[in-house]
Amino acid sequence: MNIEAAFAPAAAAIAGGRIPGATLGVVAADGRRWIRHAGKAALVPEPEELTEDHWFDLASVSKVIATTTMILSLADQGRLDLDAPLTSAIPDLRQYDVANAAERKLTFRDCLAHRTFLPAVEPIYTYGDDPARLRAFVLQREWRHGPPVYSDINFLLLGIAIERVTGRPLGAWPLGNGLCFGPPAGPAVATERCSWRGRVLRGEVHDENCAAMGGETGHAGLFGTVAGVLDFAQGLLDGSGASPAMLAAIRTPQYEHRTCGWERKFPGWSGGAACSAETIGHTGFTGTGLWVDFERGLAWTLLTNRVHPTRHFDSGIFRLRPETGDAVIAAWGRGTG
Repeated sequence: MNIEAAFAPAAAAIAGGRIPGATLGVVAADGRRWIRHAGKAALVPEPEELTEDHWFDLASVSKVIATTTMILSLADQGRLDLDAPLTSAIPDLRQYDVANAAERKLTFRDCLAHRTFLPAVEPIYTYGDDPARLRAFVLQREWRHGPPVYSDINFLLLGIAIERVTGRPLGAWPLGNGLCFGPPAGPAVATERCSWRGRVLRGEVHDENCAAMGGETGHAGLFGTVAGVLDFAQGLLDGSGASPAMLAAIRTPQYEHRTCGWERKFPGWSGGAACSAETIGHTGFTGTGLWVDFERGLAWTLLTNRVHPTRHFDSGIFRLRPETGDAVIAAWGRGTG
């Protein structure tokens, strides 16, 4: 395929000063892959060229590569039931209101599909920075109720459940080369100049709640190289990285356009209009994303540092992602040699 044509939207965004740098990786089910990168890994305090070996803070892509995979693997092993309440793993969830707490009725599947009443996000880091205390806060807080929304709280709870079932932190799970909970083993792209921490972040998690909770949570904290993300995607395409039951769970709608952990293609979504209906994807706040088109046997990841040096800037990421998806499919359609 013509990786230059697929990378053209990202190249234009870099040239226009909307994002510092970007890496696009594409992989086919048979293992062929194409990678293109350009721009800067950092602008401040010192400029640095982006390379293929740089690690990106994957942000909410952690939810699918790490947390969803872990939960579905544990279900495969019979160590949890997706339709059982979270209390089967976390019996102390809202333990002071056992009779009435709605959180005690939520299931693993509810949280994976964002089919809950929990809020999208909460500034948990403003309540302190002791990881154990903040986990207790998450479990005991009476969360405000609302309509189902995409919620970090859902995946914070799933991460705590994984820790309880396995007896180990999330970072102990074998994720493969090029994927890890931070700090990464190699050079990392810079993200934001964080007003809370008072420095440009690099090799430490961008998400404030994840950082305050120790850097390993269910909703964020994973770092990856383009090769590591593509290896994961290829495992989904060829079946080597997931069982048939796991693949069915991530491809089957559970609530509206959401599967277990992932999004399926829907009008106006981040993966563009050209991909097949059998495409799933997920994005990350720092400017990352991964999409898997099972019908075509094709996956792509767009990794950017669009929050560097600040999130308070129109990077155009919400246009760039679908434009890139459409460019990838067009480049694929013109030939796969």
